[in-house]
Amino acid sequence: MIVQNEEAIEIESPCIRSCCLDGDDICLGCFRHIDEIRAWKNYESSEKQTVINVCQQRRLLTESKRLQGNQ
Repeated sequence: MIVQNEEAIEIESPCIRSCCLDGDDICLGCFRHIDEIRAWKNYESSEKQTVINVCQQRRLLTESKRLQGNQ
């Protein structure tokens, strides 16, 4: 049986090198808040996964707002 230690699982940064902050300090490339970007290297794997989940929600919300604005 193989047991993986949380430290052994490295979650990579969602950064796509398209950094530009909006008025709420959210990156328009990866959708992380500036505080999340700064703290990324200090987060545990579970915290990183939570941030990634939140970023996906932010991206979907932003895309939804764009679509509604084009109607």
